[in-house]
Amino acid sequence: MNDASDGRSVRTIQVKAMTRVEGEGGLDIRLRDGTIDRVHLNIFEPPRFFEALLRGRPLEDVPDITARICGICPVAYQMSSVHALESALGVVVSEEVRKLRRLLYCAEWIESHALHVHMLHLPDFLGYAGSLEMAKDHPEVVARGLTMRKYGNDLLERIGGRAIHPINVAVGGFFRAPKYSELSSLIPDLEKGLELSVEAVRWISGLSFPDFKQSYQTVSLVHPDKYPMNEGRIETNDGLSITSDQFEEHFSERQVEHSTAMQAVRIENGSTYLLGPIARLDHCRDQLQPLARRLADEINYQTPCRNPFLAILARAIEQVHAYEEAIEILKSYRPPNPSRIAYQYVAASGSAATEAPRGLLYHRYQLSETGTVEAANIVPPTSQNQSQIEQDLRDYLPGMIHQSDQAVGEACERLVRCYDPCISCSTHFLKVRVERI
Repeated sequence: MNDASDGRSVRTIQVKAMTRVEGEGGLDIRLRDGTIDRVHLNIFEPPRFFEALLRGRPLEDVPDITARICGICPVAYQMSSVHALESALGVVVSEEVRKLRRLLYCAEWIESHALHVHMLHLPDFLGYAGSLEMAKDHPEVVARGLTMRKYGNDLLERIGGRAIHPINVAVGGFFRAPKYSELSSLIPDLEKGLELSVEAVRWISGLSFPDFKQSYQTVSLVHPDKYPMNEGRIETNDGLSITSDQFEEHFSERQVEHSTAMQAVRIENGSTYLLGPIARLDHCRDQLQPLARRLADEINYQTPCRNPFLAILARAIEQVHAYEEAIEILKSYRPPNPSRIAYQYVAASGSAATEAPRGLLYHRYQLSETGTVEAANIVPPTSQNQSQIEQDLRDYLPGMIHQSDQAVGEACERLVRCYDPCISCSTHFLKVRVERI
């Protein structure tokens, strides 16, 4: 404890390492006279300049380069890039390619959701510092998560060539279409994974969740027939409905002094907004696969949901959906022929948005007549959610500032992890510091 020059006490709380998030960075909280004065996500990692790296490169390089933005959700970056490039080139892929791409996206949702729900988020609800400590008392829970993630990774590898940074995705389709036998042999494992995912939802629904509700503006893709993954319109819960090429007319990234990360707001009102599983379920519950929809009803999952701590349950429901749809696609799978269609270079601009596990991901590319990238704009879901995370913390902290420094820091970490932040997609995240003045 220190004394300020005017006689007031100053307290600084610092959590040196925020665990169980992807990346590094900081959270600074300042309290003045017992009230919240400032909450900043302080991102100190230098930007990685992926958009600049793409300039001058052949458009065919884009899917493989953007996949390196994240090792957990490379498919989201690949799918967003190929959809945006195909929009610029006027490429329309076959229905078989569209299904295979959706199957690849299901695989990523399975492995990403399994990782976050069981290894990164559940320890918060069971009172453990991490999954290793949790495994001592709940080995079956950790084993369930690892098994479900393995099934997703196996499917990623069969379609994409490898589980991390797949190499089979191409503009116009795939470099190689897997044979039916290569994919159908995975159905028994995926059916086991579906059973485990249903078990997980029922088990997680019995946990105790903090009573904290927010008034969110939610944003997600919406499709008339399918739960949103890689196609649809961008919609909000206050009535906005736009195509992806209108994204930058309604959502704006901004630089903030306390962070190297960009943050995003709604242009119409300057407000923060929420992406991810809660937003998708709020908008598209009726498009869930039948079993996932019945399960959401069975556990009485309420939509709209305004409690960020219930994001773990929303993710678990989405994992059931992803398993269910993957099995459905596999049972009727026909290899696309050809696996990739030809295209002509043209000077044009194209954009697209898909639903990464953590929320809506936007890409825009300007192409030259020789097929090189002249400009790129990539807006990851975590950078869009960062302003909302800050707002959640501002509203959550008043009820706990009387607690110890350690308790405040741990509570902040638990709230941040609800978002499954992938800070390394755009920046990094690590330290929590609370200053009391």
